[in-house]
Amino acid sequence: MDTPVSPWKDRAGPQDRPVPDAGSEDFLHHRELLFSIVYNMLGTVADTEDVVQETWLSWASVRDKEIANPRAYLVRIAVNHALSQMRRARRSRESYIGPWLPEPVLTEPDTPDTAIRTESVSLAMLVVLETLTPLQRAVFVLREAFAYDHAEIAAILGRSPAAVRQLAHRAKERVEARRPRYDLDRSTQRIVTERFLDAAIGGDLDALMDVLAPEVAMWSDGGGKRRAALRVIEGRDKVARLVAAVSARLPTFDARPVQINGGPGVVLFLGGTLYAAAVFDPAPDGERVRGIYGLINPDKLARLAESVHPPAARLAP
Repeated sequence: MDTPVSPWKDRAGPQDRPVPDAGSEDFLHHRELLFSIVYNMLGTVADTEDVVQETWLSWASVRDKEIANPRAYLVRIAVNHALSQMRRARRSRESYIGPWLPEPVLTEPDTPDTAIRTESVSLAMLVVLETLTPLQRAVFVLREAFAYDHAEIAAILGRSPAAVRQLAHRAKERVEARRPRYDLDRSTQRIVTERFLDAAIGGDLDALMDVLAPEVAMWSDGGGKRRAALRVIEGRDKVARLVAAVSARLPTFDARPVQINGGPGVVLFLGGTLYAAAVFDPAPDGERVRGIYGLINPDKLARLAESVHPPAARLAP
């Protein structure tokens, strides 16, 4: 039996896609939802695409049957494939060099990642979700990001509603202990990000100390492929001195502000090549930065590099 051809695999252009039948149209109609749920569970685009492809193959094997609720069926398949992938990924990350960060995605208007824009989870939140068990994370994502009720999640996971309620309670407690909820508008987030960038580009230690929260933490994900700190750097003094030292050491670079995972960030180019992406997590007061997430692992920047180009203006530290 021939393997069913995915109607969306490898982001083929419309001219390359087969004409979808009714079953394919059901899948395509829900593809963005599936992609967004799975990405929020896994934090990597390549693994997400693999899971969505596995979901398509599972769907293709039953699409000729009468499925009363294709959306519920597809979500259940995708979530369970994602749970299996999450467990495999966590075992492989035991040998990862340095801090592991989720893969950043561009969420500006008119970019390909419309699925992720629909239900953007910040990079800072994705880092917190890494502390949950796979089942807790699945329940939290479905409940908090996609507003599924406990009975619906129970059906997806094959658990009782009581068990799901307990998982949801524990997940929410763990998340709020590490990241209490607060709301800052986009304008405030952008202003504090710009203040940090101005201080960092100038290598101004006093200005950096002023814009960093006392409890600030800095992640640098190089994956052993580029030079990066091998542990999370914590505390305003240590982070400020490290940022100032890196700024002084870097050659002239191009910087471009972008929106990453629904929040303000920046991409840095060296010699016209995308070298790094950074996301800044403002403190609840909106005045300081409490989290810096720097990605320099080239494997995690490949997707951004396809969509972001260097700005015309050059910035020098």
